[in-house]
Amino acid sequence: MYTLMIIVFVLGYLAIALEHPIKIDKAASALITGVLCWAIYILFYDSILGVNLSQTINELISDGNLIKWLQEDLINYKEHISESKVATLDDAAETGGIITHSITHNLLHHLSEIASILFFLLGAMTIVELIDAHEGFAVITDRITTTNKVKLMWILCILTFFFSAALDNLTTAIVMAALIKKLIKGKEDLWLFAGMIVISANAGGAWSPIGDVTTIMLWIGGQVTASNIVIKVILPSLVCLIVPLLILTFTLKGNITSKLGMVEKEHLINPTTATERNLVFFLGVAMLLFVPVFKTVTHLPPFMGILLGVGVMWVTTELLHRNKNQEEKSEHTVIGVLQKVDTPSVFFFLGILIAVAALQSAGHLLQLATLLDNSIGDIYIINIIIGLLSSIVDNVPLVAGAMGMYDMNTYPQDHTFWEFLAYCAGTGGSCLIIGSAAGVAIMGILKIDFIWYLKRISLLALSGYLAGAGTYYVMVKYLM
Repeated sequence: MYTLMIIVFVLGYLAIALEHPIKIDKAASALITGVLCWAIYILFYDSILGVNLSQTINELISDGNLIKWLQEDLINYKEHISESKVATLDDAAETGGIITHSITHNLLHHLSEIASILFFLLGAMTIVELIDAHEGFAVITDRITTTNKVKLMWILCILTFFFSAALDNLTTAIVMAALIKKLIKGKEDLWLFAGMIVISANAGGAWSPIGDVTTIMLWIGGQVTASNIVIKVILPSLVCLIVPLLILTFTLKGNITSKLGMVEKEHLINPTTATERNLVFFLGVAMLLFVPVFKTVTHLPPFMGILLGVGVMWVTTELLHRNKNQEEKSEHTVIGVLQKVDTPSVFFFLGILIAVAALQSAGHLLQLATLLDNSIGDIYIINIIIGLLSSIVDNVPLVAGAMGMYDMNTYPQDHTFWEFLAYCAGTGGSCLIIGSAAGVAIMGILKIDFIWYLKRISLLALSGYLAGAGTYYVMVKYLM
């Protein structure tokens, strides 16, 4: 059954990858995969976890053979139960029920982390859609006059790279996806630019302490300091972007079919004023930039900051359009914009993250990390492999597994291992479109085909990833 979970995950992954040929939306495949993985896990937990149900909970705890999270959960359960329940710890008949409760509790723990990502995604998408409804992106698109593919690619990718460091890669991907939809008409060109934006957003997020979830984890955990991660990782991250850009510079020809100057039909009917466009655009960007500040000051999760931003934008647009008729008002307020938010992408996110959480909870990812450590040992190769694996499964549990395996005594703060892990986990996910939050978001928003990305973008991303890794190695070995 341990292997069956992997088989179900791989089959679900293939269904997502072959979304267009089999004509089944990836969100459906992801949801089924996630639920089935957890169903197999909880129905056959004894064989998956190697639990002997004839033992009591006290005996299982004293043996110490359980996977780390379950051992800790049972110890915590033991410490907090009431005196009336103490007897159940020495009753083998109660073992199954207590472990099942622990697995359910673990699922809900993962769900709280997943929900924070989903609410952040919903909030960011709502703000972006609100800016779009007011034609706010015209503030940027009106200033981009070139239609040359190479020039436009460099402009948008460099903008994304630094924007991602200030916000984070997920928010930046959502903003840039909305922006390029306004600039580029042809689907092939649109997807090509979107693929490069995924690479740019992930590269930009890797060197900033607030640019990527995994970098945030390492920063908050004390493995890296903010100043050091910027100094040590910015150059490899820049190389990770520059190499694919240089390849496209010599291979990409011609001009894009531009949407510049085109106005959406709905805005010809109910156009927004220049004041409204500018106000909503700059306030929306300010709310997005405010999220990392809010997190730093309050220590609350980022989704709280984005929800505050949605609330401020909601009140502002309600007041801005309060004197308009209901039809005009509904199209430019949060209530109307929420109808345009890409709900299937949210379900896809939920399904794929739940599936990965099942593999993490059952011990598959920890076993993989241990196998890498025992069979390879070299920290550079281990991190490069972790980065490539993060394009298949989410980088968060992989980094969490690495943080659990190595304590600060093994690798102290700002050690090469942690810095290189931040780079590899942040940028390696670009090799496949579902390997990063930014990629998943853009895949949903622009309906990018998995196989198309694999053919057109994956090698570009891999070349940049390996070039950046090589740059970091040279820096550490010969320049510092």
